[in-house]
Amino acid sequence: MSVKDDGRGTDTRVDEHGRVTKKPVMATKDLRFFDIPEAERLPDGHPRRGMSVVAALSEWLIHTNRRLNGSWSQRYEHGVPVTDLEPVGVDGTTGTCVSFLPDETLRSRWSLTAGDPARWSECWPDLTVRLDDQRDGGDRSGR
Repeated sequence: MSVKDDGRGTDTRVDEHGRVTKKPVMATKDLRFFDIPEAERLPDGHPRRGMSVVAALSEWLIHTNRRLNGSWSQRYEHGVPVTDLEPVGVDGTTGTCVSFLPDETLRSRWSLTAGDPARWSECWPDLTVRLDDQRDGGDRSGR
């Protein structure tokens, strides 16, 4: 599964030693929202938990970050980074793409249908959802 936006990308900087570093959004709790009862909820009423939860519940996750000053990718397995930030080709866009494979125990509990992502995204009117199911090689796209 992939989730992509066209924002400014995750904060990424070059440190005093010339190493590229990024905000650790995939491997740490977002303390602005985690375990704080009064924290703002998502439009669908669910609590915010941060991307670290998605990373931890995925067999693998690849975070690709495109900014004006460069683009990088990093792979995680069960929430733990297994690669450093690796440069990726600049394509003139900015934003973040998170691709992941939910853990097998989660995948076996339900079968995703074309209508599910659209239904889940109803609270975000500016969000476009596209399902391109490639599990069996066929193209069963839905919006």
